[in-house]
Amino acid sequence: MSEFLDIESHKGVYSVFFGSEWLSKMNAADFDDLHFIVDSKVAELYSKQLNRVLGDPKTILIDATESNKSIEAIIPIFQKLVANNARRNHELVAIGGGVIQDITCFIATVFLRGVNWKFYPTTLLAQTDSCIGSKSSINLSNTKNILGTFHPPKEIYICSEFLDTLEDREIRSGIGEILKVHAINSAKSFDLLANHYDDLTSNRSLLIEYIGRSLLIKKKYIEVDEFDKGIRNIFNYGHSFGHAIESATKYLIPHGVAVSMGMDMANRIAVLRNLISVDHHHRMHKVLRKNYEAFSKTPMDLDEIISALTKDKKNTASQLSLIFPVGEKANIEKVNLTLDDSFRSQCQVFLDEMKHE
Repeated sequence: MSEFLDIESHKGVYSVFFGSEWLSKMNAADFDDLHFIVDSKVAELYSKQLNRVLGDPKTILIDATESNKSIEAIIPIFQKLVANNARRNHELVAIGGGVIQDITCFIATVFLRGVNWKFYPTTLLAQTDSCIGSKSSINLSNTKNILGTFHPPKEIYICSEFLDTLEDREIRSGIGEILKVHAINSAKSFDLLANHYDDLTSNRSLLIEYIGRSLLIKKKYIEVDEFDKGIRNIFNYGHSFGHAIESATKYLIPHGVAVSMGMDMANRIAVLRNLISVDHHHRMHKVLRKNYEAFSKTPMDLDEIISALTKDKKNTASQLSLIFPVGEKANIEKVNLTLDDSFRSQCQVFLDEMKHE
């Protein structure tokens, strides 16, 4: 894997840097024009390595909860930046996972009509997927990701040191996104990853290799469709169902785990709708099930899942735009369908089978 990766965006090229020393280098930087926004859990785990960052009076600590990723909750952050005399030539520095990324990116887009920001992703989920692509997504009350912007970071630093303190559920959440990206790339790509699945949690060098592979795959799509108007839509594979599952379970299931569950749900419904053969579902089910097994008995109500699907910004109360595997090669494609009794019953089939397998 190369030590860096360049991404083309509407604001120019931004770079992803890979390594193990970025944490100490960042902590030794000149902070005069920097405003750090840090996950409070990361601050606790890395208090020694981040002693200068955490000692800077401008640093803002945030609990990385879904409720804090909302327009209502980020207003105090704007107020703190104003109190800290943030200027247009200053930079925001995000240290955390996807929640901190979304908050910082959104703020950087609108604060003073736009300021630069940098990102140190601390979760596998963010390192392997969300860190590139320019997007921010913010919740409004109970509606997930209804507000957002496209504003890429100036630089991204993938520091492997952060992987050392991740819990198993966080590792599997990140692996869920790795599985998604490789399924989009090709059936062959997914099958190769599936063969390596059992080693990903124990072999750090292999996991880091797949972080790089995942970003390389995603790079091909976001450079031709940065604003999510066409082919990039297929990166919502597993996400519409996954977000609905998250909402229906009050976010008891980690995002990437819900995505792997959502992929399995999409595949099962695709079989019931004659979009793919049952062989493709069986081919992918074993590894997807492994990734969400620990959460498979989590109670979830079909009506709450359907309600969440209709609130998705891509859908209406009666028409859904969802991503499914389609055809002999199980290519990942967008499919428009009607939210009718047939679709509801297909969703229920998956939920019943998941619970009783």
